[in-house]
Amino acid sequence: MTADARPNVTIHPTADVDPRATIGAKTRIWHQAQVREGATLGEECVIGKSAYIDHDVRIGNRVKIQNRASVYHGVTIEDGVFVGPHVVLTNDRNPRAITPEGALQSDSDWEVAPTTVRYGASVGAGSIVLPGLVIGRYALVGAGSVVTRDVPDHALVLGNPARRVGYVCVCGQKLAERGARWACPACERAYVHNESGLVLS
Repeated sequence: MTADARPNVTIHPTADVDPRATIGAKTRIWHQAQVREGATLGEECVIGKSAYIDHDVRIGNRVKIQNRASVYHGVTIEDGVFVGPHVVLTNDRNPRAITPEGALQSDSDWEVAPTTVRYGASVGAGSIVLPGLVIGRYALVGAGSVVTRDVPDHALVLGNPARRVGYVCVCGQKLAERGARWACPACERAYVHNESGLVLS
């Protein structure tokens, strides 16, 4: 790793980081990663080997994006999010290479469907998140899942299509249902339902 011209930023010599990208202090970008123009990365992020960050993507502070993950235009990632290896965060509900007339599509031929990954959430290895969705705060998407609808705060979702199979604590452990509450067997935090999923009680 070498120091970039930006202060307190470390970028591997093989990474391709556009000078028009904004990179926060203490962020590290590893081998062969690409960060395109207009992307904004917060402080203390880690961008893994061969990860792809599309133009104008917004990434918060202390985010980890693992090897070969792809984060496409229209995606916003809030602080403290984990994106596992080979994850794909998509942006096009109706993908086509060509127009109905057979011409190659341009940027003006389709509409971005924004996707948001909220604070503290984790998206497991090899998962695909379809466009226009919200992954809630501290939600956990299990490895290899295909997310086709919004994920509530603290929800644990698995499968294709991903379905809720429980809830998780801020510490990452699966919660146990106890009457009207959910409790963490590891750290003993307790949660109750609200309109977004779960919230600390």
